[in-house]
Amino acid sequence: MSPTVQLSQAAGIQLANSDASEHRPLIITLFALFVIATLVITVWAGRQTKSAADFYAGGRQFTAFQNGLAVSGDYMSAASFLGIAGAIALFGYDGFLYSIGFLVAWLVALLLVAEPLRNSGRYTMGDVLAYRMRQRPVRTAAGASTIVVSIFYLLAQMAGAGVLVSLLLGITSDAGKILIVALVGILMIVYVTIGGMKGTTWVQMVKAVLLIAGTLLITFLVLLKFNFNVSDLLGSAASNSGKGAAFLEPGLKYGLTETSKLDFISLGIALVLGTAGLPHILIRFYTVPTAKAARKSVNWAIGIIGGFYLMTIALGFGAAALLTPKEITDSNPAGNTAAPLLAMEIGGGGDSTGGAILLAIISAVAFATILAVVAGLTLASSSSFAHDIYANVIRRGKATEKEEVRAARYATVAIGIVSIALGALARDLNVAGLVALAFAVAASANLPTLLYSLFWKRFTTAGALWSIYGGLSSSVLLVLFSPVVSSKPSSMFPDVDFAFFPLENPGLISIPLGFLLGWLGSLLSKEEPDVKKYAELEVKSLTGTGAH
Repeated sequence: MSPTVQLSQAAGIQLANSDASEHRPLIITLFALFVIATLVITVWAGRQTKSAADFYAGGRQFTAFQNGLAVSGDYMSAASFLGIAGAIALFGYDGFLYSIGFLVAWLVALLLVAEPLRNSGRYTMGDVLAYRMRQRPVRTAAGASTIVVSIFYLLAQMAGAGVLVSLLLGITSDAGKILIVALVGILMIVYVTIGGMKGTTWVQMVKAVLLIAGTLLITFLVLLKFNFNVSDLLGSAASNSGKGAAFLEPGLKYGLTETSKLDFISLGIALVLGTAGLPHILIRFYTVPTAKAARKSVNWAIGIIGGFYLMTIALGFGAAALLTPKEITDSNPAGNTAAPLLAMEIGGGGDSTGGAILLAIISAVAFATILAVVAGLTLASSSSFAHDIYANVIRRGKATEKEEVRAARYATVAIGIVSIALGALARDLNVAGLVALAFAVAASANLPTLLYSLFWKRFTTAGALWSIYGGLSSSVLLVLFSPVVSSKPSSMFPDVDFAFFPLENPGLISIPLGFLLGWLGSLLSKEEPDVKKYAELEVKSLTGTGAH
């Protein structure tokens, strides 16, 4: 998911330093217009937020199409727009594997999770677990897992925001980049505390429309440049990359060594299984009135997201064809600025009005993407803290709705501060890779627990705790002791080496471990599973009887 923001001469360094700086007022104006528009939407929605159901689930008033649009807006993050384009531009075929994994993952969410979750819960994943297990321990575990996964995902968005805005404003100092991350965090806090789920959902819908429109525009212009001949586009990308035919074949990033091959398997498992355990995606299923609408919203999301990921071919290979690898990595070593640089190049270059306008538009869209996703993530984690931990564990179910929503708003501020601090450290890393880590943590801790709870009658409270805490701690520890954090020039701390785990993604180890621990904890537990409660949950999850 330390990038410098200096563009190479060929890529248009003039935008930052010379004549093209005259276009910076236009760039700042477009950014300001978007921020003002979304703040207006947030304030409007905030005035309609009267109850906990409004804050957590938008009053369950959104249609299947609206929710599908919002889900796609929540899902197509900085990793999708910035990270994947950069990964394809630098690694060709292997970079496109992110697009495939992110899309295929929706089948798991559709087939196994969406409808049963909507039928079984009220606001959070903890509601589903607490239905048939001891409430306080499982809600505490679910809340902790939700917050950790959300913060991992937030790191990627913060890193993307810092790189993007630094590029546009010509900021090269570390202090300036950290200030940008802080400003994004403050905006995120404002969106959630004022607008709740209603405001966040409308911002996500607007962002999804802008992102699809902006990506369509760049895709059209790239294909126009190559006379709509995809073969010419791919050939030019392979030639310009310096890698030749290998650029279009598997193995450039994940096939050089046995370790990299294992890393690819680990990445694939995490991407495919992670979506169904992502807290900010799971809570979106509660914003529609019925389970049928939840299922339809996932169908809409798959269509919208699928179309977008097809267009990443034009974004990534277009950047590889029209920019050299050095031009991309000089701007950002992880490739996160490939899409904005492509927009500038396709518009006529950094010293042209067309290039500056297109760069400003695409970057404003990317910024919109980041703000919408961080708002969704923060809402998921603050809701879980307030509803699961504060209301049901600390206050033992005696908190009023007003107190619960107030706790969620305080939690939003705290989570925002933590995200700002960690996001400043993560600005060196590719955002797609960072998001893949969040997927791995979600698939290790949340998915096994959810599936066991919904579909295995022998599952117990001990199994849930073993699964959540075991999957969570193993995945986080493996990340901490992996090359993502230390030992490599691209690591978070490149000057030290404590990476005893060789893979960059822990999914290959931590996801099976999460499932194993859930099974083992249930078998070894002296607690008898509540078969009657499981039967009630099964009927409820399959039919929607008694669903909120």
